[in-house]
Amino acid sequence: MDHRELLNDWFCHQVLPLERSLTRFIQRNWRVEAEVSDLRQEIYERVLVGARDALPQNVSAYVYAVARNHLINRAKRERIISFTLVADLEGGLPDHEPIQPERQLDARDQLRRTQEGLDRLPPRCREVVRLRKLEGLSTKEVASRLGVSVNTVEQQTTHGMRALVDFMLGGAGRVQRPRALRKNRERRP
Repeated sequence: MDHRELLNDWFCHQVLPLERSLTRFIQRNWRVEAEVSDLRQEIYERVLVGARDALPQNVSAYVYAVARNHLINRAKRERIISFTLVADLEGGLPDHEPIQPERQLDARDQLRRTQEGLDRLPPRCREVVRLRKLEGLSTKEVASRLGVSVNTVEQQTTHGMRALVDFMLGGAGRVQRPRALRKNRERRP
C-alpha cells in the first residue's frame, strides 16, 4: 500500500468517524451556523496536509488541536479593523519588495494544478465546489441556485474537496463514494 492510499485509509477510518463530534465542537465554538460545514471541510484539509509526513498517534487529540487552532486563526482574521487604523497602517508601510520570480512561478504552478484538479471533478461536484469555495456562497444559497438539497451540497462539497486534496497530494483526484452507496447501486437492476 503506497503512502497516499495509507493516508486515505487513515482519514476514512480514523478521522471521518469523528465528524459528528467535530461538527458539535465547531457549533459550540463558532457563532455563524451557516459556516460550520465550511469550517469542517477546511479543518479536514488541514488535517490531511498535516498528516502527509507522519500519521499522528492520537488522532482525536490531533484533529481537535487542528480544529481549535483553525477556529482561533479564523476569528483573528475576521476581527473588524477601524478605517482610521487601516489608513494609519497604510501610511507607515515601507516600500514593498517585488515578489521573487520563484514565488510567482510556484504560485502559478499551484494555481494551474488546482484548476487541473477542479477540471477532473464531475460537473455537478465541480459547480458546487466552485460556488462554495471560489464564489463564497453559503450551502443554502448553492442549494437554492442549483435546485438541490442542502444535504446534496454538503456531500458534493465533501467529495469534491477530498478529490481535490487527493489530486494536490499527487493522487488521481477521483471522487470516492462511500462503499455502502456503491454496493446499493450495484444491486439495483
